[in-house]
Amino acid sequence: MTSLSQGRVRLALLALAIGGFGIGTTEFVAMGLLPELARDLLPALYAADREAAEAQAGLLVSAYALGVVVGAPTIGLVAARWPRKVMLLWFAAAFTLGSVASALLPTFETVLVARFVAALAHGGYFGIASLVAASLMGQGKRGQGIALVLSGLTIANVVGVPLVTLLGQTAGWRSAYLVVAAIFAFAFAAIALTVPWQEGDRTSTIGRELRAFRRGQVWLTLLVGSIGFGGLFAVYTYVAPMVTDVARVGAPFVPIFLVAAGLGMTVGNIVGGRAGDRNVMGSVFVFFGAFAAALVTLILLAGNPVGLAVSLFLVGATAGALAPCIQLRLLDVAGDSQTLAAATNHASLNLGNSLGAALGGAAIASGLGYLSPAFVGLALLVPGVIFALVSFLVERRATPAAAVEEPVAV
Repeated sequence: MTSLSQGRVRLALLALAIGGFGIGTTEFVAMGLLPELARDLLPALYAADREAAEAQAGLLVSAYALGVVVGAPTIGLVAARWPRKVMLLWFAAAFTLGSVASALLPTFETVLVARFVAALAHGGYFGIASLVAASLMGQGKRGQGIALVLSGLTIANVVGVPLVTLLGQTAGWRSAYLVVAAIFAFAFAAIALTVPWQEGDRTSTIGRELRAFRRGQVWLTLLVGSIGFGGLFAVYTYVAPMVTDVARVGAPFVPIFLVAAGLGMTVGNIVGGRAGDRNVMGSVFVFFGAFAAALVTLILLAGNPVGLAVSLFLVGATAGALAPCIQLRLLDVAGDSQTLAAATNHASLNLGNSLGAALGGAAIASGLGYLSPAFVGLALLVPGVIFALVSFLVERRATPAAAVEEPVAV
């Protein structure tokens, strides 16, 4: 790739982050609009049992996450050989069309399918965008490159999700998804204009990419993300009813609490990217411990509006710091299957998202209350930490102690 000016690099990274911003908005906006989605798409159930209707509406979150799980590895297998810019443009176009379909389809079942289909490009986009950003940033700054791409997703939780949630509350949830479609259309144009051409890996084959799944460390890392990360969405999916029914704050203030969680994710993403560049596994354990402490804080303080806002910030920050660290770990253990690994990481994280949202909804529907998802998150942390510990111990036995974790210059 021809050497680029710093200005061109910054514009290209901004374009990639805009795509991430759109993805973050479309992925997370349903959380703030669960009551509206339940009331409009499940009117009979909502009239009979509001909690059951909102729990079922949470399946829209799970459907999106499952779409990521299915799409990331399958698209990742074929995307490695194609020019990276071409793939990014296809992904942005697919998100635009999927968001329009989500806004226009008439029933819960058809919207559920639209959310699943729209999510198929999620992992592929972040996988390819992470590789492009890493190459633009240069040697020794992989974590910061990944964090820059993910920053669009986390900033979406500060700006995009609250504003689109407010729009959805006042003008109807369908208007929210039309705005999301416009964001993706803008991202398509920005990528087309600023991201430099990068050839795909012409030597890549499906067989070579699939070799990643023959590595035990890859599976352990995927399990760390798919289970341990689930606590974030167990909580985040049900922020709206936590605000209105636990903290006793009016629905118009829900976006403020989403901003608190989004600010936490943004700060955590930056910290996690830098920490992961220095010591990946050490950072994973530290942030898992902090994540557990944040969930306990939420359980203790959620009844107070200020306490709930602070707790959501901490939950977002600690979970957000885990994401780039897990991505780095997966790239470290994937060998030459980098494209599939980068995409599959988002499948594993979204499997955790789907698991957390579904289990949190089941806990609420069973009558355990709107704080029960935080207990679900704590329960999911236990196997996540165990898998991380097993991964670390296996590597330590196979690698000289001095070479287990060498700090990476930043």
